[in-house]
Amino acid sequence: MINRKKNIILLSFLFIGSVINACKQNQSNTQQDSLMTQSWEEIEQKAKGTTVVFMKYLGDKKANKHIDEYVVPTVLKRYGITLKIIPGQGNEIVNSIMTEQEAGLAEGQTDMVWINGETFYQLQQIKGLYGPFTDKLPNSKYINYEDPIIKYDFQQAINGYEAPWGKASFIGITDSARVKNIPQSMQDFEAYWKAHPGKFTIPLDFSGYTLLKSWLVEIAGGIKELDGDFNQEKYDKYAPQLWDFINRNKKYFWKSGSTFPASNVTVSQMFGSGELDFAFSFGITAIDKGIKEGLFPATSKAFVFKAGSIHNTSYLGIPYNAPNKEGALVVINFLLSPEAQIEKSDINNSGGMPVFDYQKLEKQWQDQYQALPKIKYGMSEEAIQEKAIKETHSQYMINVAADFRTQVIEKP
Repeated sequence: MINRKKNIILLSFLFIGSVINACKQNQSNTQQDSLMTQSWEEIEQKAKGTTVVFMKYLGDKKANKHIDEYVVPTVLKRYGITLKIIPGQGNEIVNSIMTEQEAGLAEGQTDMVWINGETFYQLQQIKGLYGPFTDKLPNSKYINYEDPIIKYDFQQAINGYEAPWGKASFIGITDSARVKNIPQSMQDFEAYWKAHPGKFTIPLDFSGYTLLKSWLVEIAGGIKELDGDFNQEKYDKYAPQLWDFINRNKKYFWKSGSTFPASNVTVSQMFGSGELDFAFSFGITAIDKGIKEGLFPATSKAFVFKAGSIHNTSYLGIPYNAPNKEGALVVINFLLSPEAQIEKSDINNSGGMPVFDYQKLEKQWQDQYQALPKIKYGMSEEAIQEKAIKETHSQYMINVAADFRTQVIEKP
């Protein structure tokens, strides 16, 4: 979890990382130019027989199974690449790369990382990513890099330093058998909490902080007010209203707001058991998967908060000192392919929305995508797109996460 202490630690490293990176800049540019001038066939040849170390979040069992049973064996068979998965997300990735910078390591431990949002923002501050590289990927031809949900990662232009891997849309989940009139606005939720105390909580993770941002957007009167770069004056204007809203109602939360679950995984389990009336997800297929696995009741239903459904993209990046950049490029290119994106989008696998532009696909891939099992219980891709709003700048997430601790958790 992000908190003020971690932000202070991060800032203390920024200058060190920048100095170290500046010393290496000429060498890095030479290596990049050399790699980018190779043909794709040369890159694939150099990648053959190598190991690619992929640091990623491992909290999604379905996604882990998809990687282990499909991606790993396919890249080994097709490209001769051994894909090694290691755990890491958010601050763990940033701290790992900063530590390597401080140590002056020309080669780090990781070849590619799964990132977005504040992680991308922080890595760019310390020049921790290799690039730009997306123009080199043959499968970039299927991506619309002008799509604002792809072009901007939490309002930060990716500029070729990340390759999109999956689109996500923030939704609420409830049980229509228990909740007849689903609350959407903050006013609706306040009334519901008072009538049904103990049936709601906020996870201390990405999902919980996105919920808080959704309410911040609602308080601000819409996403346009918070569009663009982080605005401290606007945050100082709207955030106190958010904390007042939470604090005056937390006595109606689970365990009277005396504690909050560490992750949305726990919240989903408590929702499934009936202990809570609400859970959250970034996947439009989450309810179908939850019902199929027996986690959620068959009467579960998706809904969107009044502010809209915050949409974002998760990306694949290459650390500036990745020892096997050729291998990382080959693996990332495969993960962008229509084949891999369709397989990933299957509700029986990871689910979610692909990053390709459907109109750019050859007919065989269009047909395969259309043949995927359809969502039965959640919201369709078309329905959720109508409610889509952009992410706010990464600094809003950082501030909300830190201030939730000081303004809510640590207040009596």
